[in-house]
Amino acid sequence: MHQNKHQNKNQRHVPVLLDEVLQYLDPQSGESYLDLTAGYGGHASEVLARTGSLTTAVLVDRDPEAIKALRETYKAGTVDIRQQDFLIASQELQADGRQFDLILADLGVSSPHLNEGSRGFAIATNGPLDMRMDQSQELTAETIVNSYSEAQLADLLKRYGEEPKARQIAAAIVRARPLRDTQQLAAVPGRAWPGRSRVHPATRTFQALRIAVNDELNQLERSLPLWIELLSPGGRIAVISFHSLEDRLVKQALAEAAGGHYDAELHLLTKRPVTQSPNEQVFNPRARSAKLRAAVKIKKKGN
Repeated sequence: MHQNKHQNKNQRHVPVLLDEVLQYLDPQSGESYLDLTAGYGGHASEVLARTGSLTTAVLVDRDPEAIKALRETYKAGTVDIRQQDFLIASQELQADGRQFDLILADLGVSSPHLNEGSRGFAIATNGPLDMRMDQSQELTAETIVNSYSEAQLADLLKRYGEEPKARQIAAAIVRARPLRDTQQLAAVPGRAWPGRSRVHPATRTFQALRIAVNDELNQLERSLPLWIELLSPGGRIAVISFHSLEDRLVKQALAEAAGGHYDAELHLLTKRPVTQSPNEQVFNPRARSAKLRAAVKIKKKGN
């Protein structure tokens, strides 16, 4: 019953590439599951409905709102639910010698984050310049926007936003200080990008700030080798990324572990990233930029 209750509770967040996740993870009865970005449990409820292995599952998220929703969905003690970032969770699980048959990391920002202005992720909805996934941390987007030097801002926008006009936008941000809310910030990049555009001119700026606030790329780079270690022989891993910086790290880590050498750890299940179907494009536009890569851990002789 947990599945229906969960879906009614959190219809506001539609899991991305769900059919593809189920295809590549191929959950079987009795298999153990690690969800490193469980969010509101959209993927987890479907995987766990197939494995039936609640007591060996671990669901991780750094967001207290998501953790609260997960704890409402699963009875106390049935599932190990951890409010941590995925790097710390991965390090702890590795130290405990844990391994899992199925591992999923959906690196995207959940719909509630984007839809609720109070979290500060949304360009379209006004709110404070926050962008923290874990609201107990100190660093916010407001701190970065109002205290970083022009050179630091330009570097951040170029590195994490791949913004061609990073220098101009950084200068415009400094001129517009103090910036107090998302609407004020969203208006600034348009001064460097006059004219109409299909993509909002602030999209790359908001992406760069979100990555910086949450230390996303550093955490991902350090976590990927741990995820491969946490995978049991014959186990499957799927990672969903939402921009080229993430996808590049995932591609490199999986390719290195699957390279054509005798001690390869992984066999790639996806030669190139899997993207959303035309059907999903219609009902879940958030999945437009999603890319899934998957691999299986090779069983060595003696395993």
